[in-house]
Amino acid sequence: MAKKGFIFDLDGVIVDTAGFHYLAWRSLANELGFEFTEEQNERFKGVSRVRSLEILLEIGGVEATQEQKDKWLVSKNEEYLSYIEKMTEADILPGVMKTLNYLKSKNIPMALGSASKNAQPILKRVGLFDFFEIIVDGNHVQKAKPDPEVFTIGADELGFAYSDVIVFEDSIAGIQAANSVDMVSVGIGDAEVLHEADHNFKDFTEIDTAFLDQLINA
Repeated sequence: MAKKGFIFDLDGVIVDTAGFHYLAWRSLANELGFEFTEEQNERFKGVSRVRSLEILLEIGGVEATQEQKDKWLVSKNEEYLSYIEKMTEADILPGVMKTLNYLKSKNIPMALGSASKNAQPILKRVGLFDFFEIIVDGNHVQKAKPDPEVFTIGADELGFAYSDVIVFEDSIAGIQAANSVDMVSVGIGDAEVLHEADHNFKDFTEIDTAFLDQLINA
């Protein structure tokens, strides 16, 4: 049995679908008569689709019935899925394959822990589905990060104590979720934003096998 289990977030960690989410939300905002900037989009990181819509409507000062909200959630997701359908291996972020292949060569169990309800089709499109023994996505969880549910389910299904799990995340909510149950947190992205992480890297190109060995053997 491997000594450690690894859990990866999806958006912004393995693939950059955050840009597709932004385009779809911006399209909806424009339809509703207001602008939505990339800066405002930062508030959506690690946040559920329903909460993202609430934030968007707050930004635009738009009041809506539940029926309207449900319709907009469907149309936003349909536009987002149209982008996903065009995804290929080229959409895997730099350095990710090297890390996944190395962990696989060491027989390290890996799980995906993502708020995305589209995690499985994305992984299949980019050819990474078979790397993960467990996939915990937005269809399996009730609570959004910073609640650690998505990670604790993953750890439980992999069969590891939480302190023996390493989490790779690009959102502050995800880092806080991992830290709250004593998992080792690795921030991918802006170190100033993700300063609560145990380790920080701009992206996976900065992660070498020596660091991975350090995590596995700690």
